[in-house]
Amino acid sequence: MKKVNSRGLDYYIFDQEPFSKIPHGFFTRNGGVSPEPWESLNLSTTGGDSKENVVKNRNRIFESIGRPVNSVFDTWQIHSTKIIEAKNPRGLENEPDKADGILTAQAGLTLFMRFADCVPVLFYDPIRHVIGIAHAGWKGTVNGIVKKMVKSMVKDHGSKPSDIKAGIGPCICKKHYLIKDDVLLKVQSHFPKDWQQIITIEGEKMHFDLVLANKILLEKEGLLDILASNLCTACDTQEWFSHRAELGTTGRFGTFIALV
Repeated sequence: MKKVNSRGLDYYIFDQEPFSKIPHGFFTRNGGVSPEPWESLNLSTTGGDSKENVVKNRNRIFESIGRPVNSVFDTWQIHSTKIIEAKNPRGLENEPDKADGILTAQAGLTLFMRFADCVPVLFYDPIRHVIGIAHAGWKGTVNGIVKKMVKSMVKDHGSKPSDIKAGIGPCICKKHYLIKDDVLLKVQSHFPKDWQQIITIEGEKMHFDLVLANKILLEKEGLLDILASNLCTACDTQEWFSHRAELGTTGRFGTFIALV
């Protein structure tokens, strides 16, 4: 990945084609106005930060990428597999719909989501000119939100899986993602042939590899080009918000994608 600085804000991009040809990025936690413990470019009020701070931070992000803030389409993320087809901006005065995936073929929209350990996955079909973004925590992963995103692109936009490119952004790594028996059973149920690759058991500790799980799902849908940032949110809380590493008292970083 490549680190970009614009107007005092840092964000990471995939510098490989075709992602390098469209606006996208994963903003670090730095350069905003929020005080501790959300310091400083926090994009969510769910942890207790003020709406005023979040709005200022969002405006800074959109200014830094040179896109109008009223082009935003975001969602209220609920760890589901619901996907929304975005045709118009959300409207900043309106509450966002509840969903964890967004697709669009409209160049005037900026798809936007918030993360703090869960897996951000960007989608781009350069042939059909369709983009998407998904939020995959353990629930979204085992229930296959990335699989559903690919199927929606195929069904609703005529995409071929081999044309779709996916980019997995900064998220919690396997070393830091400990799970209990209830999640293990879900993984075993949804990944009956692959769970031993995805779960590492060390004594009484079980580690879940969210990145590998989503890669496996995407490969099974026929994707040939899957990029991964290899950046861990829990390993580096100087750059990223991490729900696990910061024991739930933290903010959310912003991720965006748009068509030219």
